[in-house]
Amino acid sequence: MKPYLIITQILYLISLFPWFVIWGLSFMSFDSGVNVNNVSFVLVISLYPVAVVIGSILAWIFRLKKRRFAVIINLMPCLWIISFIVFMVFI
Repeated sequence: MKPYLIITQILYLISLFPWFVIWGLSFMSFDSGVNVNNVSFVLVISLYPVAVVIGSILAWIFRLKKRRFAVIINLMPCLWIISFIVFMVFI
């Protein structure tokens, strides 16, 4: 369990570098004006590091007693990564 958590969290740490660029570019969505869609788009992108930190902390807390729950919580930031890839490929 420890190697799994360490490897996934190193990958999450590495993914924060491209996230910073994408986060900065996401503010260009306000070029067409401010509306609910643009604000929610930037907010969802901004919440990725929060999900990484909270998921990592909870995974390490639950790794001994509830292994399956720890794996699920640790994979929570993958939702952002998968949705971004799907958004970039299909839209």
